[in-house]
Amino acid sequence: MWRGVRRTVTVITAVGAMASLAACADSSDSPGASIDLTSPSTNAEITVESITVESVPVDSTVDSTTAPETTTTIAARATTTPVSTVPGTSVPLVEPDGFEAVAATVTTADGEVCELCLWLAASQRDRSRGLMGVTDLGRGDGMAFVYDGPNTGSFWMKNTLLPLSIAFFGEDGTFLDAFDMEPCAADPCPLYPTAPDFLVAIEVVEGDLLDLGIAEGSVLRLTDLPCP
Repeated sequence: MWRGVRRTVTVITAVGAMASLAACADSSDSPGASIDLTSPSTNAEITVESITVESVPVDSTVDSTTAPETTTTIAARATTTPVSTVPGTSVPLVEPDGFEAVAATVTTADGEVCELCLWLAASQRDRSRGLMGVTDLGRGDGMAFVYDGPNTGSFWMKNTLLPLSIAFFGEDGTFLDAFDMEPCAADPCPLYPTAPDFLVAIEVVEGDLLDLGIAEGSVLRLTDLPCP
């Protein structure tokens, strides 16, 4: 649900930075390699991919869950099981499809380390799709919208079926702001201004942020490893 200005976006993938992380839940496994936003790792191998993001007027009719960075609409894979997490509705279960699921950690203000599994949206195409049409997050705790530099703009909920909570993190991984967003089936859909100069935005099912350790004082680390 991203709406922004025209800019060149560089997607960075870090490989090989190692970290030993504890778990919020009952688990002794470490997610392994991490992208440390507070201090660049000398062991990380960085791959850079530059793309240009085009702004779209507020009255755009492009179907997109993030700001319409592309006119392509891609439906997520659905099953025939009539399961829904949308209150008061009965729709097929639709999980995010075509996204990589990566391990991440959130360290709370009290020092507790929570392990997360996040769907990764780090390209123009993936950010444009976002959670459009999704009714269940499947194995993921949420979706991470990742940029390589500070961003300021707006998110919206066009064609998004799940009520969501969104949290923003800065370049050093620290929590910036969070709020709830409600589904919107048709224009005009409201715009939700982002926190200034955020680097990563995390969308989860509405009300799940605190359960994942995301709040004032928390710090996010993304890894380059798949979820366990």
